[in-house]
Amino acid sequence: MFYMKKSSFSVVRGLFRVQEVFVRPLNEFVSLWWTFGGGTKLIIHSGPMVRPSVSLLQPSSEKLSGGPVTLACLLTGYSPQGAEVRWEVDGREVAEGVLNSLEEEKSSRYSSSSTLMLSQENWMNAEVFSCRVNHHDYWQAKSFRKNRCEG
Repeated sequence: MFYMKKSSFSVVRGLFRVQEVFVRPLNEFVSLWWTFGGGTKLIIHSGPMVRPSVSLLQPSSEKLSGGPVTLACLLTGYSPQGAEVRWEVDGREVAEGVLNSLEEEKSSRYSSSSTLMLSQENWMNAEVFSCRVNHHDYWQAKSFRKNRCEG
């Protein structure tokens, strides 16, 4: 596999230099031209590891009366960047209806969010909803049971 350096930049923060390098593998052949595939992001970070604070927001009762139901998973105050969110419904991982935000940085801490949009039918047929967060091989999960939030 061939690699090509796509772009690079560096920032000096205090005594540390933070540099990000973006590399994309050359792994697809279309016609007679090579094109770039998925890509890899290398993050070099020399600050402390801070785990995200995770909150799972349940849908309001007004949103349950019709149309799609949206759940939100909020991650705040973590460092370095690189947190990932996965959704589970009744213990099964789901990818359809998931929208992940970009990570935002403020004062060397990151925040992001992920939403899961479910049809009324999928909402009615499920009981347990979870967002599972991976931050540099440290996993944590937030869950709720539907029968405890409806009323």
